[in-house]
Amino acid sequence: MVFLVAGAGGFIGFHLSKALLARGGKVIGIDNLNDYYSPLLKQARCEQLKQYQYFSFYHGDITDQAAIEQIVQEHSDIKFIFNLAAQAGVRYSLENPFAYIQTNVMGQVSILEMARRLPKLQRIFYASSSSVYGLNKKLPFSETDRVDRPSSVYAASKQSAELLSFTYNHLYGLKQTGLRFFTVYGPWGRPDMAYYLFAKAIIADKPITLYTGQNLSRDFTYISDVIDALLSLLDSATLEDYGIFNIGNSCQEKVESLVICLEENLGKKAVINYVERPETDIEATLSDINAIYKATGWTPKTKLSDGIRQFVDWFQNLGGRLLL
Repeated sequence: MVFLVAGAGGFIGFHLSKALLARGGKVIGIDNLNDYYSPLLKQARCEQLKQYQYFSFYHGDITDQAAIEQIVQEHSDIKFIFNLAAQAGVRYSLENPFAYIQTNVMGQVSILEMARRLPKLQRIFYASSSSVYGLNKKLPFSETDRVDRPSSVYAASKQSAELLSFTYNHLYGLKQTGLRFFTVYGPWGRPDMAYYLFAKAIIADKPITLYTGQNLSRDFTYISDVIDALLSLLDSATLEDYGIFNIGNSCQEKVESLVICLEENLGKKAVINYVERPETDIEATLSDINAIYKATGWTPKTKLSDGIRQFVDWFQNLGGRLLL
């Protein structure tokens, strides 16, 4: 079975590609390996994937029509697309909003137009985000909640991608499944995320920044649970032609609990500076995962304490060196 993984050099794309290859699949990966965070980490992920016989890699941007055309011509037998390519980061969207429209909106259109030309394609899975819930206050977040009040350009770009996917399903019958990820973490993770930044700072005896607020919390979701969720959706025979699922741990953890887990595993105390939470950041997230459970039977298995322990093991052995 042939898969296209857009964003194969990214955190989730890398782990998903490994899982698909381990199952005997053929994976076509594309990634522009941009410098939003260290390209060394992205390149190291790709080097891991290139050890598999049935992995092919294209260094290119999903908005580059020449790169897309080459993939269509050389791999017309693609059956599933996982579009995990994205410009990530909530706060960076204040600095460079154009990057989010280019990758998350134009990139989605590019993948959708590509999909129309693949005769054997069965379904597109695409990355969305818990950020689309924006200014909602009700917890847990459910797929039936309104998502028309984004609090950042990043969130708006992800909601735009969802709307485009719905339109292409309506117009052209492309079967699609959206994936609203909730704070994914773990080995080989993104170094711009809090758990990674905190680990680096604690090791270096530098202060970390925490936001003030009574309910500053996240639904931390371990990477292996995320991959199990994606595979369960891939294997499901009952998915509707179009749908969206929360992919979360369904467990609300205070960010201070994350810091405590890191301190325990690193053997060092954090120096903490408290600042006011910026308007772009949601105060709390929590996923309602009843929909994916009903569709596939999937439930997450990893507690935050166990996931952070595994992350720190990797970070101390390899992750920190990749970012020196």
